[in-house]
Order: sequence, then C-alpha cells, then structure tokens
Amino acid sequence: MDHAAEHHHKETFITKYIFSQDHKMIAKQYLITGLIMGFIGIAMSLLFRMQLAWPGESSVVFKALLGKWAPDGVMDADIYLALVTIHGTIMVFFVLTAGLSGTFSNLLIPLQIGARDMASGFLNMVSYWLFFISCAIMISSLFAEAGPAAAGWTVYPPLSALPQAQPGSGLGMTLWLVSMAIFIASSLLGSLNYIVTVLNLRTKGMTMTRLPLTIWAFFVTAIIGVVSFPVLLSAALLLIMDRSFGTSFFLSDIFIQGEVLHYQGGSPVLYEHLFWFLGHPEVYIVLLPALGITSEVMSTNARKPIFGYRAMIASILGIAFLSTIVWGHHMFISGMNPFLGSVFTFTTLLIAIPSAVKAFNYITTLWKGNLQLNPAMLFSIGLVSTFITGGLTGIILGDSTLDINVHDTYFVVAHFHLVMGISALYGLFAGVYHWFPKLFQGRLMNKNMGYVHFWVTAVASYGVFFPMHFVGMAGVPRRYYQNTAFPMFDELTDVQILMTVFALIAAAAQLVFVYNFIHSIFYGQKGEQNPWKSNTLEWTTPTEHIHGNWPGKIPEVHRWSYDYSKTYEDGSYIIEGQDFVPQHIPLQKNEEELNH
Repeated sequence: MDHAAEHHHKETFITKYIFSQDHKMIAKQYLITGLIMGFIGIAMSLLFRMQLAWPGESSVVFKALLGKWAPDGVMDADIYLALVTIHGTIMVFFVLTAGLSGTFSNLLIPLQIGARDMASGFLNMVSYWLFFISCAIMISSLFAEAGPAAAGWTVYPPLSALPQAQPGSGLGMTLWLVSMAIFIASSLLGSLNYIVTVLNLRTKGMTMTRLPLTIWAFFVTAIIGVVSFPVLLSAALLLIMDRSFGTSFFLSDIFIQGEVLHYQGGSPVLYEHLFWFLGHPEVYIVLLPALGITSEVMSTNARKPIFGYRAMIASILGIAFLSTIVWGHHMFISGMNPFLGSVFTFTTLLIAIPSAVKAFNYITTLWKGNLQLNPAMLFSIGLVSTFITGGLTGIILGDSTLDINVHDTYFVVAHFHLVMGISALYGLFAGVYHWFPKLFQGRLMNKNMGYVHFWVTAVASYGVFFPMHFVGMAGVPRRYYQNTAFPMFDELTDVQILMTVFALIAAAAQLVFVYNFIHSIFYGQKGEQNPWKSNTLEWTTPTEHIHGNWPGKIPEVHRWSYDYSKTYEDGSYIIEGQDFVPQHIPLQKNEEELNH
C-alpha cells in the first residue's frame, strides 16, 4: 500500500479520539476506561472493609456514598453483598481482563511483530465500544431501585435466577447479565483480532520463535478466551431465560415462604460447571498477559537474555491447556463424586509445574544481572513474589481433602487476591511504567513517585492479604457482612481493623500513581526514542504517533528479541559500546545467532 495514500483524509476529533481505528489510540481508551473502573472497584472494597472492621457502626462515609442503603450511616446487609458482587465483577472482568489485555495486546501486538495495525481496525473499534457500553450498564445497575446485583461475583442460582429471592435479584441482576453478555462479545471480537494479527501480519524474518514472550502470552490468552468465554455466555443466556421466560435450567423444587414454585428438573450445579469452565481459565486470561509483560520488562532491565525462552513458551502453552481442565476444584463441596474430585485435584496440582518453570526462570534471569531497579522492574519483581506466595496456598486449595476445611472462608479470598488480583495489577503497573513513552509521545513517568507507589503498595497489599490467610484458617466465612453473631470470632476483630487500615493505605498509594499518570501525560519529561535500551521493534517507531507505525518500510527481523549483553569470544560487545542488539540489526561478521 502506498504510504502517501493513507493520509488522504483529515482526521477530526471524533475519528481520532472517539471512534478511532488506530490500535495505539484504542489501547489508551482501554487503559483509561480500565483505570476508572478500577477506582470504582477499589472504592467499593474500602466500603466493605470498613464494615468488616467496625461492624454495625455509623459512618459519615456510608451515609454520603450509600444514601438510603445506609440508614443513619449504618450499612444495610443487602448492599454489603451487592458491593462484594460488583467489586469482584469489575476487578476480574473490566479491569484485569479488558484493562490489561485490551491495553497491552492492542498497543504491543502490531508494534512488536512489525505490523501497520491490527488485522481489522473496525472490529477493534467495535470491541472497545462494546466494552465501554458494558461498563456503562454495569455502573447503571448501581442506581437500580432495588439495588445492584447481589449474588456474589459468581452469581450462583437460585439467588440470581429468582427475581423475588432478595432485593439484589431484581433489575440489578438483569442489568448485570446484559452487561456481561455484551462484555463477552467485546472480548471475543478482541481475541479473534489478536489471534489473526499474530498469525498473519508478522514482518519478514519474525518467526514464531523470535516473538517476544509478551506476544506469546497475549496470543495464547486470546486463544483461551475464544475457547472459554462462549461457555459463560451460554450460562448468562440460560440464566436470563430462567429469570424472564419461565424455563428451569438451573432451578428445581424451590419453596419461598412456604409457597411451592413451579420450577422442576433443573440443577444449580449445572450453572457452576458452566461458570467455572470460564472462571478458571479466566484466572490465566488475567495472569498470562501480566507474566508476558514481566518477561519483557525483566529481561530488558536485567540486561540479560530471558532464561529458558522455549521453556517459557512451553509453560505458557502448558498453563493454557491445563487451565481448561481444572474448573472442578471450585466445586469440591458441591456434592461431586469423590473420584471426580481426585481427578480435579491431580490436574490442579499439575499446573504447579509450568507455573514453577516460570518462577524459576524469572529468578534465574535476575541472577547476576546488571539490574536497573526502575518502577517497572520493581513491579515485575513484586509480581514474581506475589505469584509464588499466592500460588503456594493454591496447592492447599487444589487438594480436595484440604480444601473442604477452608472452602468459602477468607483463606480463599487471600489466595486468589494475591495470585491473580495483586499479581495481575503489578503486571499492569509494570506495563504502564515501561510503555508509557510509547503510549504518550515519548514522555516518561516520574521515577520517584513510582518508587513511592511501588513500596507503599507492596507493603500494604501484603498487609491486607497475609493476615487474611489466618482469619480464613480460623474459619471466618467470606461474604458475611458481620461476624458478631459468632462469639468465637470476636478476638479476630483487631485483625480485621489491621487489614482495613492497610487497605486504606494501599488505596492512598494508588492516588500517587494517578497523579503521576495524569501529570506525566502533559508535563512528563521527554525521553529518547528508546529510553530503556530495549531490543524489540516498538522502540524503532517514531515517538510521535503516526498511522501505520513506521514511516516508509517496516523493519526486517534478523534475530530473537533478547540479545542483551551479547559478546564476541574476546568479550567485546557485538555493537561497540552498547550492551543490546535490536532485532532489526543483521547478524554481524563472525557473530553466531543464539540457539535459544
């Protein structure tokens, strides 16, 4: 395509910023929408943490924010479960799935494989707008008369299937289901686009084994999404039919206040199977992009090739496959056949192997590296820490005999917040700090504010979730708005207060990030074209965004993406005076390509 022909039409504000088909602008739209949703999600978690720390006490904050749901400033029990529900939904789907994958898959796939744009710019735009609409509907459910959806973020029937079950089972629940159906459509359009782009639009010389690990992670994540999201869509549609059209897929023999309802023949456990068939791969849809970002950031800032490149790809593929056959470990106490429980235990424990490969390879990449401890690198190292600590408790929860004791307690909450929540957020932050110059015309974020953000967040998030394991082992059930009915839990009130104080500190640290982010967009220090001295192709594009990424010819690729600190036998660098060799530099005289 003639490059001059691309600029025949003048871009208006609407075509450039709102209905943009440029992958870089769509990445920004995903990021900013995801961050806004993230703040709503975090605010909700602070509200219910305050309720857990000081149960039944009146609060000005509750009165101001919850209105009729906090008579005299005391939180209503119904709104508590609704807050937990919407917080979980927003964080898992809107922030960590769309905010992370949507942002970085869009930004990096075309730039790192050497493509002018995504395979379909139009579908890309549609996928963002469907995501935006689903966010708007989810937020609008907060204003439903009877309250937002309140059945936990997993929306198990019968609470979600019977409009008359409780206040949050009415209009709020319907809006939740509609929002999720639109979100899944957005996710599928995005995923198909990513897969086609990686397979078809790689530049000359960019073989699959020269792809950066970020692209492998996004590519495999998109495949998991295409396989498992439609199953959740079927669950949502069947649930809508149960609620609105009198079917009984998930309902059977139900009495409400002595009245026998006409439902029969359905099974709520069927819904659990459908939900968790997406719900478990979802953990890795959230985690894999973060791990891919970490691989790139770590190798660049350790000035070393990533350790075990092919093993890392194999572990991504292994995790992707195993994640689709372990969903039953969420259902050990659903009355499942004990033999089936042992099968799910076996497949769940197997997933520890590829996960350990990743963890050890990260540690080996850091070993004896020339570490540049900038904020992106610190968040990447933090991710490895939370991935290991959160993963260890997964071994307990994946074992059916041990899981039965701590199922539905705070132990589970602690486990998945560390292993997927905090880890994926760290990956998101690492990506934002590292690729900020690519997103916003070569500007850099303030490093010192980045350090404050990292250290306060790291200490405070362990402060919230580490004690939570002990609260769970003591038997405190999750989703109860207060535990005052159980005298045996009274002595744990101090721990709840401690966790809440840490949660408030962690939230305050995110305000530092937001200030840094917004300030740096307009006033950040201008960096050079390749500020981190990185090898991948995105740093060969001009800092000013142009449609088509490269002016003129797309660079050819001659080597893999991790030639850091590579030397000749006499110890001299391949390119004199520089410890990195970008991918588009041809092999030099007497240089051997690493057989990675």
